[in-house]
This record gives sequence, C-alpha cells and structure tokens, in this order.
Amino acid sequence: MNDLSPKKERGKLAKWSRRGFIGAGVLAGGGLLIGIGVRPGNPIGALAPKVASGAGEQLVNSWVKIDANNIVTAIVPHCEMGQGAHSVLAQMLADELDAAWDDVRVMQAPTDGSYVVSDTARMFAAPFTLNAASWIEPTWDGLFTQIGRFADVMITGGSSSIRSTGQYQMRIAGAAARQMLKGAAAEAWDVPVGEIITRDSTLFHEASGKSAPYAKFASAAADQPMDHTPTLKSPAEYRLMGKSKARTDIPAKINGTAQFGIDAEPDGLDLSYAAVVRPPVNGSNVTRMNAERAMEMPGVLQILNMGDFVAVVGDSYWHAQQAVNAIKIDWSRSDSPVLATEDQFAAFAAALDHAGEDGGEEVAARGDAAAAFSEAATAIEAEYKVPYLAHAPMEPVNCTALVKDGKCDVWTSTQVPLMARTAIEKAIGLSKYDITVHHPYLGGAFGRRLENDYVTMAVRIAKATGYPVKMIWSREEDTQKGVYRPADISRHRAGLGPDGKLMAYGSVFTQRHDPAEASVPAMYDIPNTSVRVAASELHLPFAAWRSVDHSQQGWFVESFIDEAAHAAGADPIEYRLAMLQSSPRHAAVLSKVAELSDWNAPRANGTAKGVAIVESFGTIAAEVIEVDMTAGKPKMTNCWAVCDAGFVMNPDGFRNQIEGGIVFGLTAAMYGEIDLAGGAVKQSNFHDYKMLRMNEVPNIEVAIINSGDVPVGGAGEPGLPPAAPALTNAIFAATGRRLRELPIAKQFA
Repeated sequence: MNDLSPKKERGKLAKWSRRGFIGAGVLAGGGLLIGIGVRPGNPIGALAPKVASGAGEQLVNSWVKIDANNIVTAIVPHCEMGQGAHSVLAQMLADELDAAWDDVRVMQAPTDGSYVVSDTARMFAAPFTLNAASWIEPTWDGLFTQIGRFADVMITGGSSSIRSTGQYQMRIAGAAARQMLKGAAAEAWDVPVGEIITRDSTLFHEASGKSAPYAKFASAAADQPMDHTPTLKSPAEYRLMGKSKARTDIPAKINGTAQFGIDAEPDGLDLSYAAVVRPPVNGSNVTRMNAERAMEMPGVLQILNMGDFVAVVGDSYWHAQQAVNAIKIDWSRSDSPVLATEDQFAAFAAALDHAGEDGGEEVAARGDAAAAFSEAATAIEAEYKVPYLAHAPMEPVNCTALVKDGKCDVWTSTQVPLMARTAIEKAIGLSKYDITVHHPYLGGAFGRRLENDYVTMAVRIAKATGYPVKMIWSREEDTQKGVYRPADISRHRAGLGPDGKLMAYGSVFTQRHDPAEASVPAMYDIPNTSVRVAASELHLPFAAWRSVDHSQQGWFVESFIDEAAHAAGADPIEYRLAMLQSSPRHAAVLSKVAELSDWNAPRANGTAKGVAIVESFGTIAAEVIEVDMTAGKPKMTNCWAVCDAGFVMNPDGFRNQIEGGIVFGLTAAMYGEIDLAGGAVKQSNFHDYKMLRMNEVPNIEVAIINSGDVPVGGAGEPGLPPAAPALTNAIFAATGRRLRELPIAKQFA
C-alpha cells in the first residue's frame, strides 16, 4: 500500500502541536486559561470579584468555588442548550475533587474573556480521529480552526465540551483543588499531606481522628501552591464519572424558573419589542418601502429602514409583528443565478462534470485508484443528492439589547458569546470592553446559534432607537431567511474484484466544510481510494448544522458501501466487517449492533433492517433500523444503536443525546427540505418544514462500549450521521428500491 503525499501543503496552523498551543499562551490576548491558570500561580485575585463575590464564597482556583455551607460550585465556560453539558462537566470536576454530588452546583462562566475554552481550540487545531490515516489531508479553514477567531474561543459545538474542557480543564481543576485543600489541612493539623484522605467534600486524618468540611480550609487552600499537572484518577477510582447522575438544570426547567434568551426582562429596563423582515433573497437591500398602513397600527413606536432589513419597534411583539407584516417593501435584485432548487443542483452537476474523473481538489488518496478501476471485474456508480436544511430550534431567534452612554448590554441565547461580543464591536463601533453579553440557557441551537446575524441586528436597532429593545424573529423569518446546511450532490464509483471485494473507491462532491475527514472512509481497508471536492458556490448562506459534513457524507458513504455489498451479493454487515480488520473498535461496534438487533433473525414479509456505521467527533456509532413497508410507505419500527466513545461520563445523558441525534437525523431524512422558488425559500413554518412526530419515531435502544485508554468522544453529534443511511438501506432491503435523494417522504407521496 502506497500513500500519496497531499497535493496542497497544510497551513502553518497544521504544524502546531498540542504542546505548542499550550506553550504559546497568547490566543486570548493575555487571558488564556490553560488547564486551571492563566500563568504559573493562581489567578483567583482577578477572577474572584466576577464569580465569587457572595458572602462566605472562596474561589480555590479558576473553576472551583466553595462557600461557607460547603457547597461546591463548578464554573463552566460552555452554554447549556439541552445537551446536559453543564451537569457532566460539573460531574467530572466533582469526581476529581471528591465532592459530594448533592452539594455541587453549576455557574455559567462570565463572558468577558476571562474564561476561554482553550482546549476546544487545541482540539480542532490538532484534531484526532481514531482512525487517522496518513493519506487524509486535513483542512484548516473549518469553523473551529480559523486562527483569527481563537481570541474569542468560548464555543459550545462540535461535541467538544466533555472531550475538551471536561478532560483538560475540569478534571485538572478538581484534582488540583483537592490537593490544595489537603495541603491546607496538613499545615493546620501538622500532619503529612499524604496521610489526609478526601471523601464527600470532607477532609479526614484517620490517625488523629480529625476531619473537616472543605469549607473550613477553602480560604487557606487558595494560598497553596497549585499543581498544573496533578495526577488524575484512573477509571477504577471514579466515583461519579461513568455514573448516570441527575442533571442540575432539570429542576428549573420543570418548575419554569429556567431563564432562556427569550425570557430576558432585565431589572429596571422598560422594554420595547422589535419584529424584523429581511430580504427574501440573500444579498438584497431595501430599494423602496411603503409603511403608511403600519404607522397607523396600534402599539407601533418606530419603523426603521436599516438598508439590509426593516424593523418595527412596538409596545409588544404582537403589535410589532403585525405591523411589519403590513409594510410593502421592494428589494434590490440579487446577483445569484440560482432561482429554483433545480438551478442549484444544475450548478453542482456542472462543477462535477467539469471535474470529471480526476479533476477538482484531492481530499484523500491511497494506492492507485485509476489503475484499480481499470482492472476491476465489476464497476458500480451512483449519484446522491441532499437538500438544504434549516436548524429549526425550538426557541425562536432573539436578542435583547441596550446601547446607551457608550456601553452595550445584550441578553441572548448564543453558542459563541465572545464571538458575539466581537461582532457587536464591529457592528456599532464600541470597544468590546464596553460590551457585556449576558448568557442564559439556549432553547436548542444545533449550530444555528454559532452565527451572530441576529445579535448584530438587535444592537443596531437598539442603537437607532436609544432604548432597550427585545428583537424576536418569527418562525417564518428564521426558516426563510436564516442560515442553512448546504445542499450537495456526491458521485461515487467502486471497482470490485472477482471475489466482490472493493478494489477501488472514488467519490467527488461539491461542499466541504468541517470536519476535514468527514468524506473519507478511513476505517475501511480499501486499497485504492480517491476522494475529491469540486467546489461550487452556494445560493443560501452556510452555517454548521448538527454533525456538520458528517450529516451528508455519512449518508453518501454508507449508502454506497451498502450498494457495493449488494453488488457483491454479500450481507451488508459481513461485507463491512471484512473491511474492518485494521479497525478493531469499529468492528466491535458493528458486531455488537448486529447482536443487539438480532440481525439474522427471520423477518416478516415487507419488513427489513438496514445498517450504517460512522465515526464522528471521536465516537464510533453503528445503527440498525427496521422498517415496515407493508402499507406502501416506510414505517420505522425499531432502531438499535451501539456507540464507542472511549469512556462515557454519564451513560443516561449520553443515551439521551444519541437518541436525540437519531430523531434529528431521521426527521431530516424523512422530511427535511428547504426548497427554492424565485431565489427565495418556499418553506415557512412547521406545517411545510415538518418534524418527525412521536408516533413516527421508532423504539430506540442504545448500547455503550467503553473501550478504554483512547480519547473521549462526543455525544451530541454522533448519533445523527448513521440514521439516514440505515433507514434508506432498510428501505432497499425491504423493497429493492434504492433511494439516492432525500427527503424520503416525498418519494412515497
């Protein structure tokens, strides 16, 4: 096997090692928190007024606060958007600290730059994949790897919270704080520090019979030397990690006290409300507007022509929205040649046609694919299409803003509060040090709230009015004029030997964003591979969508591997297993899902099972879906999933995330489609951008494999990519009909 050198030299960032990032210490303009400190020593003097100003509160190190009642608070730099990250990060810190879980609380870290998620940056700057092959050429211009944005790294996305901040900051912070507490107690009791043990937020010295709660020594502990590389627990020593502990955010969400961005009612502010309308075709501007009728409607305070959008400010959101609906607006003509969905796919097809069999940019290459194709006993080809998709989070897009006296405050649900601050700085010309981003819970995001378009709109409105304004986008506004997962076409071909084995695999597609390796079937032992991208411009603005490129590429690759298995006359699981000899973890996951789903059991007429396996964000996920086609349309009855994330910190939370990813993926596969007419989006709300309903969701069973000493994987993204191919592969097994275009439902209408 010969590996080809990448055609394009990696950027300088690709050459930076993880150690190099730690050593640099410059990515946050002097405020980079690596592990538990800004620099040697303990930076609590600067941080304490921000996070530990209450009576009896003591900041032990950057991430750990203990109060007089022995309550331990984990200070968490990621947002909570329903994924449970706050709880699991606190769980990891508390385990290393030997804290009593019932007395652990979570605090959202301030968004002033003092808490940045440096390890998220390092993770994406030096990405690891469990099957990293030398023939993969990573790209360094993805969402998380733009070096110019690293100064604002406080990101929640990419299934990175637990595997970056949890592993490299929270655990270290907890272990360091425990050692500092032991050191303080040892000095006070005049005993060797090695004789002190900790358990349930209490210090013990068994020989003397002395014991004390952590609170007694919290202040003295803060003055202790801080070990930046403390010894961490082994899995055998875990007391909380690996256990299904209750989430800390659930009680408030049940009793209604949880605060989301849309709930913002800042004390002392008399809020007005803004509704907005943006151009139906991206890139247009207002050329003329008639707002006479809107001006006469009740509750209207101001009507603003902002050039690239129109806003109505009213005394209630309802009044503002009714008025903005009444405005007649003429928009400038877009330069995009794409008017209908067919035009977008035609542009993709033209790019692929131009690339031919060897054009475009080479993503990955192994062996001599061209020669292998010419020598193959059997050749197969397939073309797959996926549409644009919207994010459709449950909480509408919103932002509350006040711009006054050279200061700006915003209250908004965002995955990137520091990037939001920088976007505000550029939008209205204030220094970022005069901007405060208040960061509540998020009512879903799925990548939508990585963007700051709505934040800058709100501050522009607030600046124009001079008073505090809560801006809310209607569901229609976000569905029709938001940001989207890209549509794409992917063409595949395979060369099979006389024995049916894959000798050669080739693919070419038009959209490559992030992660770099999503399109590469690296886990399979295919001797000759060529993966290329023939870039084509998108009509709609792109944004990361749950599992990013894996959401399309998982379906492309695993659908085509299934086609190859069928062409070889082989069982789909056995065919895959034969190509996983060099990937034992993947083989174990696939074998386990075959066992869990009783893959070889007799099946009733009209029913069948399909399988897919995808590694994404450090987690290997295999899924089997069973469909019943007896009514002429697919009815999903069961789904079995097996996942290997290295070690799962909270099994119940992990299963919930995998189940959510499966439902999200099946919704997209069955119904998801953003269609174009006249250059504008046709869909507008949940009546025509449908969600999977509860009675359509299959029974889902998730099994976990903890494979040991490997990097911890994510949970929020990896359940999604195998769902669509497992479903369409099952439909093929039941009907003999191979679906190569999504969504599915319209093909059975």
